[in-house]
Amino acid sequence: MIPVKISEEAIREVKNIMENKNIPEGYGLRIGVRGGGGCSAAGMNYMLGFDKLKDSDKVFEVEGIPVYISKSHVMYIIGMEVKFHEGNDAKGFIFVNPETEERLD
Repeated sequence: MIPVKISEEAIREVKNIMENKNIPEGYGLRIGVRGGGGCSAAGMNYMLGFDKLKDSDKVFEVEGIPVYISKSHVMYIIGMEVKFHEGNDAKGFIFVNPETEERLD
């Protein structure tokens, strides 16, 4: 079971990117964190991109999309949701804490 939820809109956009943006064969969707420190997720920056599989990754599959999450990042993203927002002002992927609906992008 994948520790992070990916919305239908986000799945569609990831598939679109993989089909149309020359993502190299063998790459998957990487979900992780950067920054912060200590035991808390405070100050964490969530990241999303395409990357090769690494030895330290857990591998998941979501609707045919390989998803890679570093074992050391899993505890910081459990329960998060990746959504794709498209509005008049901007569009892109966002991370949402479903318990508070707080955007963490």
